[in-house]
Amino acid sequence: MEDRWLSVDQIADHLGIKRDTVYKWIDERQMPGHKIGRLWKFNKQEVDDWVKSGSVREKLKSRTIKQKRVDNVQP
Repeated sequence: MEDRWLSVDQIADHLGIKRDTVYKWIDERQMPGHKIGRLWKFNKQEVDDWVKSGSVREKLKSRTIKQKRVDNVQP
C-alpha cells in the first residue's frame, strides 16, 4: 500500500480531470483531502474509495436537478 500523499496536480492526473475540477470537488462535493498549510494533499486510497462510493455522481446528479429547476424558472 502506498502511503505517499498526492498533490492537486497528481490526484487530477490520477483521476483524469483538470486541477480546477479538484478544487471544485473539494468545495462542492466534499472530496476527501487534507489542507496542510496552504497546500491540499490527498490519500489516493481515500479518494478512490470516495469515487467508488458514488459520492461524485450523487452530488453531480443533485446539482444537475437543481440547475434544471433554475433553468425552468421564467423571469
